[in-house]
Amino acid sequence: MTPEVKTKLLRAASIRNTDLTNFVTQSALREAEAVIHEAEVIQVTERDFQRILDLLDHPPPPNAKLLAAAKALPAST
Repeated sequence: MTPEVKTKLLRAASIRNTDLTNFVTQSALREAEAVIHEAEVIQVTERDFQRILDLLDHPPPPNAKLLAAAKALPAST
């Protein structure tokens, strides 16, 4: 870490009345949570959500590709 970066981080930590380790850890944790949220959460409109629920309750019949894929699966033991 460059001296300039360390100085800036120390200043920010001081403003937050905490030490450098806690400041960096808390900042990294917030970023980690944001990255995980972005990767794991899918947001849809209310209309799309209702469509998803409807498809779960009333799935379409299997098409030819799905039937062929199912037939290609090895037999379970």
